[in-house]
Amino acid sequence: MHAAAGDHLVVESNKVDAPRREGEILEVKGADGAPPYVVRWSDGHEGLTFPGADAHVVSG
Repeated sequence: MHAAAGDHLVVESNKVDAPRREGEILEVKGADGAPPYVVRWSDGHEGLTFPGADAHVVSG
């Protein structure tokens, strides 16, 4: 996974009735765009995130 500040992180739900999570990547902590990322989620919460296989990056 490769990202830059301003890109969006989308985490698909692994449950049928749960919504996916989306947030803006504020900071990339890994080398060459690799995780972890500091993300501001759509609900306003900010946190350090280590995305799993159910996540993908959308270029901003």
